[in-house]
Amino acid sequence: MSHSSFSMAVVMALGGAMGYAKSRSTASLVAGVASGSLFALSGYLIENGRPLYGHELAGVVSVLLTATMGRRALRTGKIMPAGAIAALNLAHAAYQWTKVNQMFELGHKN
Repeated sequence: MSHSSFSMAVVMALGGAMGYAKSRSTASLVAGVASGSLFALSGYLIENGRPLYGHELAGVVSVLLTATMGRRALRTGKIMPAGAIAALNLAHAAYQWTKVNQMFELGHKN
């Protein structure tokens, strides 16, 4: 369990739990657990013979989280937590799509 997707899974699930604990936001809890689960699945795919699918899944989830949390940060003007989560996911999306691109250049098939 060394891939960055597993770290993102933990961060997103904990963030959702913290959002729920702080403001009783069920939406935060569900979104955090759902995105965390998708990141965990992507890490599993990457480490178990399906790296292209895993990187694509993590890339899509990161792009969606960058957009939604970035929009929230701009709307509220608050860096924490929305801006930080958007920035983290932007970096993670860049990494994941770089990996996908490298796999295509090498002719990797899943």
